[in-house]
Amino acid sequence: MIMTQTYFERITFDPQIMGGKACIRGMRITVSLVLSLIANDMATEAILEEYPDLEVEDIKACLRYAAFLSNEEVHSLRPISV
Repeated sequence: MIMTQTYFERITFDPQIMGGKACIRGMRITVSLVLSLIANDMATEAILEEYPDLEVEDIKACLRYAAFLSNEEVHSLRPISV
């Protein structure tokens, strides 16, 4: 998966907002907060009620972003011959 500007356009980073953490559309609602709510079984409808500035697409964007970040690979390092 290639990360493009439009694919994660709802995820923003600004050093002046929440210390540069990944946020939703420049708001003071972090991706990690939304993911934590989902991980603790909070339904999408309940999240939207609790945070009325959020939209369903914001929650989906958080999940896509988390999926992208979890796609890491581990490679063993081999000594370099000099």
